[in-house]
Amino acid sequence: MKCSRTNALAAFWGFAEATVFFIVPDVLLSWIALRSRKHALLACLWVTGGALAGGCILWFVGQHDPEPARALFTALPAINDGMIENVRSQLHTSGLKALFLGPLSGTPYKIYAVEAASIGHGLGIFLLISLPARLIRFLLVSLVASGISKLLSRKLGMRHLQILHVLFWTALYGWYFSVMPGTS
Repeated sequence: MKCSRTNALAAFWGFAEATVFFIVPDVLLSWIALRSRKHALLACLWVTGGALAGGCILWFVGQHDPEPARALFTALPAINDGMIENVRSQLHTSGLKALFLGPLSGTPYKIYAVEAASIGHGLGIFLLISLPARLIRFLLVSLVASGISKLLSRKLGMRHLQILHVLFWTALYGWYFSVMPGTS
């Protein structure tokens, strides 16, 4: 993929996952990192920009009328009312540093965006905290994937690494959707 198309896809994926899509941009970033750490790290910035744009839109939704967004979220795989309530509780008790907890628990950023606004956290501080909360994870995933690729490519070749990539993400999402509440 050419770099400009890759970056556009990265920004779009970041935006989509921050709003309604349910497959994390880490899948794309780790794919890019198989071939180029430099391109993956650049794509992290684009993914983050897209995610912040999506988070900004959902913050406004949460400020004005969060109920339609909550209803939409519970129609997505692996999200239920309990998860939304848990995010609201985290934001009450931990403030916006709760944004760093989402990736550790498999809780989508989109929920934090709506709930942060609905309980009165300002947009500026929400985006300021979102930047490192999103970017750090994306960078870590890209660096780990790049490191694994570098180690294994000598023995396996790129085609086999790509197959392993697909198998890894398929298995991870198979497990995730089987254990997360709200998944039928």
